[in-house]
Amino acid sequence: MNLREMADALGELISTAKSGRTQPADMSGGTITITNVGVFGIDTGTPIINPGESAIVCFGAIRKQPWVVTNAAGEDEIVPRWITQLSMSFDHRLIDGELGSKFLADLAALMSDPSRALVWG
Repeated sequence: MNLREMADALGELISTAKSGRTQPADMSGGTITITNVGVFGIDTGTPIINPGESAIVCFGAIRKQPWVVTNAAGEDEIVPRWITQLSMSFDHRLIDGELGSKFLADLAALMSDPSRALVWG
């Protein structure tokens, strides 16, 4: 799927899930699950991979926190930023640790600058 098709499909899945109409068959055959422990006020967790899948990504609570950034003059300063922690568990029989780490880094990069999705194609 291209980015637009994926957005449309995701919108349909979200609508179905919010209305409580998701069928069990629609929740099987996945590769990676996304879980959100942040709704419980938790910053991070160690998610357990669902049977038959290769990985699970966990999103923590989104909180405003002090963050060190380099300003235009090249000086470090502390500014408030909205921060979430990501964690990931993956099946090492299928995914090498380096590849899993690169995936998580790419996901974090997309979260911090969503416009990257347009150029990464």
